Amino acid sequence: MLEAPPEKKVRPGAPAWMLTFADLMSLLLAFFVLMFSFSEMDKQKFKELSGSLQNAFGVQKEIPAKDTPIGTSIIAREFTPGRTRVTTEDVVRQDSTNNLDRYALAQDLELARAILEVEIALDQVDVDESADGYLIIRIREQASFPSGSAELDPRFNSIALKIAEVINQIPGDVIVAGHTDNVPIHTASYRSNWDLSSARAVTMLHELLDISGASPKRFRAAGYADYQPVNSNDSEDGRARNRRVEIQILRRVQSY
Repeated sequence: MLEAPPEKKVRPGAPAWMLTFADLMSLLLAFFVLMFSFSEMDKQKFKELSGSLQNAFGVQKEIPAKDTPIGTSIIAREFTPGRTRVTTEDVVRQDSTNNLDRYALAQDLELARAILEVEIALDQVDVDESADGYLIIRIREQASFPSGSAELDPRFNSIALKIAEVINQIPGDVIVAGHTDNVPIHTASYRSNWDLSSARAVTMLHELLDISGASPKRFRAAGYADYQPVNSNDSEDGRARNRRVEIQILRRVQSY
């Protein structure tokens, strides 16, 4: 007669591994609670995530929750409106100002040449653009001062009236600059070409200031002697063209 196998004894209560597993779950729960306490809730991303899950499980079909809520954009989250707007305005303002400068200068040249048309034809003055992009009116010595003198020739009065008209119609600072040739001068009145060029600039400044009635704050005088020639000093004609007074009008262009 066969004997029945001995019954396996089962200890009462949960298996031994359950205790380790429970400890592991408790530690994981504590870990995630701790991580959650340190985290920051991004409502926008949470909305997109929850919407994606609901849409995947067929809960939200008509209006996908991942769509951007009204009044909010991803660009606005990443780039502040102030930073983006300043960058754009800087670029546009620079382009606009350059265009305004060129347009204003073209108008100024046209206006000055129209007013001084007769004097330009007589080779008494030149109207040109400087290297810096400003209006220049060059007045020949024979149309303004006797040789070696800073006393204005009476014939300059009619030219001064027209130049004053140009100054009154074009806004901006006015620089009156005297220039000479390279022939040295040393008299009782003028020790050098520096003295002569500066004296001529100041004399013409006062004349234009009186005739135009413009604000004295707009005017400046400068003397450059023979160090900024426009022609060669090797010929009489070149030296004559270097003996001049220049009126430079620096237009102020307003930025929008």
